[in-house]
Amino acid sequence: MVGQVVISGLLAGALYSLVALGLALIFGVMRVINIAHGTILMLGAYTTFWWFHLLGVNPYLSLLASMPLMFLLGLLLQRTLVTRVVDAPELSSLLLTFGISIALVNIAQLAFTSDLRSVEFLTGAFLVGPIALSKSRLISFAFAVTITLLAFWFIQKTKLGKAIRATSQNSEVAMICGINVPRIRLYAFGIASALAGAGGSLVAVMFAIQPEMGQVYTFKSFLVIVLGGAGNYPGALLGGMLLGLVEQLSSLFLTTQLSEAVAYVLLVLVLLVRPSGLLGGRER
Repeated sequence: MVGQVVISGLLAGALYSLVALGLALIFGVMRVINIAHGTILMLGAYTTFWWFHLLGVNPYLSLLASMPLMFLLGLLLQRTLVTRVVDAPELSSLLLTFGISIALVNIAQLAFTSDLRSVEFLTGAFLVGPIALSKSRLISFAFAVTITLLAFWFIQKTKLGKAIRATSQNSEVAMICGINVPRIRLYAFGIASALAGAGGSLVAVMFAIQPEMGQVYTFKSFLVIVLGGAGNYPGALLGGMLLGLVEQLSSLFLTTQLSEAVAYVLLVLVLLVRPSGLLGGRER
């Protein structure tokens, strides 16, 4: 039973890591607290839903649509709104992105209604000895891990990725070295939105979706960042896996009501014991 729960926690943790990586990218490069990150995930989920129901497109192939669309949405939001609060007090970015989130949720409710919707594509489980692995969660785990590793490779090895890291470490020095910091911030927000869109597509295959679903993933992404360290990209991977394990193990030993509170308790404990996160603050 414990083995089943641990595996379920790792499967969930990979998705948390993918979504939180985008949020960590935004905070690391711009010091912007993006409350609308989960809302963009929701829009990615609806992209997959409509592509599947209207066009019959394989939900996993819809990643080829949701990621570019959310990338473009991220560029639009950053260019028109978010850029105005970069270098401003963090409360300014929090209030702005909170307003963006409310607006997008209300637009989604008007367009899609508040009814629960689902993508019934892959049901059943693979049996590996005594352990049952949900087909949809296992395949979503594979996609989440692949996209996350590709994102890490991009940040570490490509010219644009190195520019993003340099801007994250010190934007003034990066500008002196010839890096176009405003453009890097624009691309970073777009990439983060694309990662959120990918997370939404994977969520749509596993769970029912509705316009207000993003709030939960925004909170969990912030928790993952606190666990791993603000602006620390490898920390997002560690934090996501840890959160997934803690959630699943608590659901095994505690009641439903208490297990839902574990994430909040974990957040408070980490802030009290190690405010900089398990791997420390911004990655150097």
